[in-house]
Amino acid sequence: MPRKLLLPYKSVFSHFRAPRGLHDSLAMNAARSGYRVFSANSTAACTELAKRITERLGAELGKSVVYQETNGETRVEIKESVRGQDIFIIQTIPRDVNTAVMELLIMAYALKTSCARNIIGVIPYFPYSKQSKMRKRGSIVCKLLASMLAKAGLTHIITMDLHQKEIQGFFSFPVDNLRASPFLLQYIQEEIPDYRNAVIVAKSPDAAKRAQSYAERLRLGLAVIHGEAQCTEQDMDDGRHSPPMVKNATVHPGLELPLMMAKEKPPITVVGDVGGRIAIIVDDIIDDVESFVAAAEILKERGAYKIFVMATHGLLSAEAPRLIEESSIDEVVVTNTVPHEVQKLQCPKIKTVDISLILSEAIRRIHNGESMAYLFRNITVDD
Repeated sequence: MPRKLLLPYKSVFSHFRAPRGLHDSLAMNAARSGYRVFSANSTAACTELAKRITERLGAELGKSVVYQETNGETRVEIKESVRGQDIFIIQTIPRDVNTAVMELLIMAYALKTSCARNIIGVIPYFPYSKQSKMRKRGSIVCKLLASMLAKAGLTHIITMDLHQKEIQGFFSFPVDNLRASPFLLQYIQEEIPDYRNAVIVAKSPDAAKRAQSYAERLRLGLAVIHGEAQCTEQDMDDGRHSPPMVKNATVHPGLELPLMMAKEKPPITVVGDVGGRIAIIVDDIIDDVESFVAAAEILKERGAYKIFVMATHGLLSAEAPRLIEESSIDEVVVTNTVPHEVQKLQCPKIKTVDISLILSEAIRRIHNGESMAYLFRNITVDD
């Protein structure tokens, strides 16, 4: 069956004003309009989103060369003048995350030294966003990356569905955190014919707020999966349990602290009725899919007859396509913030929703100095 990239959302964005000044002739004189759009990727598969955005804007993609030398170093060459212009760098994140980060940093620095007026990074999936909290003796890598981007010359970022909204506070310049929920909500309404018989599912209590927002806007029921499978002996020693066991600890006299009970999750339970219903699991990232597959099995046991997974960022690492294909999941719906064409070839269950429309409108509004509030209409903080 042929797979097509869906271009939804007439009802959500149908009353967008036609981009001001973007006529058929704009592609020929985009340089004089005061802004340029570049792609920072060295792989052809990752430039598709940039081409979609420039087509919607009626502009040409900026002329640049990004490649890897034989010794692994990244080289960027800007092939046209950018002096005094607003520059938008579109960077999608493929599997080689660190190479993509270096491409973005080097291109931003090259544009800075070429006297670009403003350098705005369009990074639909912000890398290292899962490393935004301190873990024992680790580090907050997301904060480090924010500092590196500022040092390289970026003055603004457009991204989508940050893993933690507090990440915006890591930056010393403006960050527009767009939402994919209107696109995913309309996919549910248009592509799942009997969605009225569905229930929105959070695969963990941490995702309950997002699931509640979807359920309220679709006027559907809500279910939450709580607990986990029995831990093995190896799991007990991997540092996940708090507090860690301390042997022969020396306690200063008079400083005996109250004994803390170790955390222990109950067996897996489903709070909510999914029997005879369509279960729609919602999340922001789907990467290693073991937890989604396990959730699907539990929902099947509880009587759900169809299971969908909706997520903004489809990283789909390692064996994810194979595991999805062999699982009880009927369909995985993600946006094209991250390239995943190879995974789609391996697993027909993976479907894609195009979000280039909102990214191109964000670029237009920022360049024209217009308000971004329109892009957040009816968007709740829990989306």
